[in-house]
Amino acid sequence: MRRFLLPLIVLILPLRAFAQEAPAETIPDIVVIGSGLPLPPGTPAYGASIIDRDRLTNEASDRVENVLKDVAGFQQFRRSDSRSANPSAQGVTLRALGGNASSRALVLLDGVPLADPFFGYIPFSALSADRLSGVRITRGGGAGAFGAGAVAGTVELVSATRADLPTYSGSGFYGSNDAMSVAGSVSPNLGGGYVTLSGRFERGDGFYTTPEDQRVPATARARYRDWSGGIRAVAPIDAETELQFRGLVYGDHRTLRFRGADSSSAGQDASIRLIHRGEWKVDALAYVQARNFSNKVISSTNFRLTLDQRNTPSTGIGGKIEIRPPVGPDHVLRIGVDARIGDGELFEDAYNATTGLVTARRNAGGHTSTTGLFIEDDWTIGRLVLTGGVRGDRWTISDGFYRENNAVGSAISDLRYVDRDGAEATGRAGALFQASDSLALRTAAYTGFRLPTLNELYRPFVVFPVTTQANADLGLEKLRGLEAGIDLAPVRGVKIGVTAFYNRLEGAIANVTVGPNLRQRQNVDAVVAKGIELTAQANVGQVFFNGSYAFSDSAVDDAGALDGFAPSQSPRHAGSATLGWAPAANWSLSGTLRYVGKQFEDDLETDVLHDALTVDAVVRVPVTRRVSIVGRVENAFDVDVVTRNQGGSIDLGTPQTLWIGLRLN
Repeated sequence: MRRFLLPLIVLILPLRAFAQEAPAETIPDIVVIGSGLPLPPGTPAYGASIIDRDRLTNEASDRVENVLKDVAGFQQFRRSDSRSANPSAQGVTLRALGGNASSRALVLLDGVPLADPFFGYIPFSALSADRLSGVRITRGGGAGAFGAGAVAGTVELVSATRADLPTYSGSGFYGSNDAMSVAGSVSPNLGGGYVTLSGRFERGDGFYTTPEDQRVPATARARYRDWSGGIRAVAPIDAETELQFRGLVYGDHRTLRFRGADSSSAGQDASIRLIHRGEWKVDALAYVQARNFSNKVISSTNFRLTLDQRNTPSTGIGGKIEIRPPVGPDHVLRIGVDARIGDGELFEDAYNATTGLVTARRNAGGHTSTTGLFIEDDWTIGRLVLTGGVRGDRWTISDGFYRENNAVGSAISDLRYVDRDGAEATGRAGALFQASDSLALRTAAYTGFRLPTLNELYRPFVVFPVTTQANADLGLEKLRGLEAGIDLAPVRGVKIGVTAFYNRLEGAIANVTVGPNLRQRQNVDAVVAKGIELTAQANVGQVFFNGSYAFSDSAVDDAGALDGFAPSQSPRHAGSATLGWAPAANWSLSGTLRYVGKQFEDDLETDVLHDALTVDAVVRVPVTRRVSIVGRVENAFDVDVVTRNQGGSIDLGTPQTLWIGLRLN
């Protein structure tokens, strides 16, 4: 009890102090949207949380996925970050709707979906905080552009704009376990626009994810090495129109648990976007993604190669056109169409762990697509804003196949799956009432759906000793939800939000136990999540505070054996609180406390991941006007954070890690 109350105490006490010293004053909402079209006035009805650039660039781990945990309820499939997790396990969800490594939240960068076209994971190692101006996280399903897939919510990352970027910037850090990272960018003006060239490289010997009493001679540190390079150019066409281009290339290499258990991912992304801010507003976008993944599985009995997932090429293509016609000063009308097409396949070889010889060669893959038409309107009536929208989507799952040959090339299995298609109608509606300058009331209801990924449909995998089978017959996940909330600004510099929610995810895809050490991806009848979310922000003088807490009562509603069980990887309690002090320009000291409650590894609640409370800290001291020394510590008290527990075989997350470095700005 005391463990999960601590985040609430840390969240509440600073607010009492701030309330005593600050007079009442209304603080306008701060929404970082970069260079897209302005947000419609009904956006706050859906209760979004904002993470600004300063917070993004002052995270102890210097990792985007970790700073997103400032919004309680945000989680990846596992508690480890992109230095020590398998890349294919980096799916994102919200509100404890359960995890199976694919993303249930829609993650966008400048309007472009980031999820891998085959796996559905987010390539967080390719993202660098210094390239971003801010993030908006909306918990709960949604419509709008690319709404298919936003069953748990939407995470919108926005690239840094000219106002955020100095002409030159850079950083270099050295940390525990011989780790280092360097990053830099140049952002010169180009005609009436600008271009940003950026790069990042990091490596580290890593830490032992295996507890000391479970290590064997083959146990290896979680070594990592990744890099990324990006270009973003903005060129004005006229006073109301601009063209934006973004390109990204990245590579990532990791070792997990045993020597030779290496994984890698790589990608090349490009997008082009046209923004017109005239009377008829237009946002037109097109993108292409080329991704790949490989992974080697090592036996935990004789520590030899058992599976080489050597090649998983995939491609994503998509785009949208959104138009906002002039319909009067009280309405913001959005009409648009969007499409996403994904295809991919895997090539893997199975080995006899005793002889080292190939026993089977497998090839599987397919195509998926969604095409949607959406319309939304925000109607302002004095202090009341009504917002609502509908989507119609056509989806396809096609060309699915699975082939397996023995070592000499003879067919063991050659399956072709029936093409499927359908149509889904979804929508959302909300109301925002500004009762006074310091009080706003909001309510919203929504539906949504998610298509199973190619990985869920066609790729089996092994995390010894458990084998998880794919399922080509998986159906769609469909969400229905509602929420209500209140936003307060009781005194100057202080904002508090409270939200109560109910979400029902029908057909939720889960890894279901079907035999000893055997699971299969299946649609359970539903996962029901209900709970309360608290947020608090304060900026008073030299002190700043940001806090978030989520209580999520999540359970499977199913006619089978799982009824009433908590979905795997779904904690009931999560909290985050950051308290900082900025006594002068470029000086800052901050500490972040994060709590995640007990959760279960598996569907049958047999393997427990115990709760964890960690503390991070960052200090920045200027040495010149443009150069600062930065010190960071992750998990300051070296708490064991269990990230995997299968039958007592345990993996741990990031231990105490120290960093020291310079930042040029």
